Amino acid sequence: MRSMLATTAIAALLFAGATLPATAGSLQVEPVLLDVTTAGAAASTLTLHNAGSTPINAQVRVFRWSQVHGEEKLEPTDDVAASPPVLTLGANAKNIVRIIRQSKQPVVGEESYRLLIDQLPDLSQQKNGGVNLMVRYSIPVFFGARNKKSPTLAWSVAVKGNKVTLSAHNTGDRRLRISALTLRDASGHRISLGAGLAGYALGQSTKIWTVTGHGFSAQGSASVSAQSDGGPIQAVASITR
Repeated sequence: MRSMLATTAIAALLFAGATLPATAGSLQVEPVLLDVTTAGAAASTLTLHNAGSTPINAQVRVFRWSQVHGEEKLEPTDDVAASPPVLTLGANAKNIVRIIRQSKQPVVGEESYRLLIDQLPDLSQQKNGGVNLMVRYSIPVFFGARNKKSPTLAWSVAVKGNKVTLSAHNTGDRRLRISALTLRDASGHRISLGAGLAGYALGQSTKIWTVTGHGFSAQGSASVSAQSDGGPIQAVASITR
């Protein structure tokens, strides 16, 4: 159930004993993405649900999300806030969390954030030798101007030894969600990054993937295929050494 509710969730099991109590709390979050078009201040909401039979505590933190030199970067921010940031959910209870853009500056293009939503450990269970189940959800949040430009990707490939680096430069304002990403050289050598989510190319940013590619050609060009929230991707990428 948890994977259906949050495909972007990161779950970690912290074992302090041998078995998980049947009464342990279970945090669920929906929706799994917030996308707000705004001309000024704006807000949206999340629903947090405790599907377990004991109360749980949860924490919601907001980070500005960017891509610097192709790498993901999260930074604390006051431009967007969660209300409430910390809450207790009773057994089988739900609560609404408001996500509020507090910055007075108008949105230019699209702003990207991530919410890290944690089920906090139950210290009493840990002391008694029980098992703590701690869940973390990472939820994308986007605030976009009404006139933001659609995503346009330019692809390139660099081959150095057995390492293949694929870059997607987005010259649009809106992000693009990329999955089922595959790279193929002129001789048909294929590299797959898996059938699931490969990542996001944020607006006016570059996303980079580096993988092992034994025998991948360093000459000519490569073909890129993928799925995205904007439709199928079929592109040609130039290859450099």
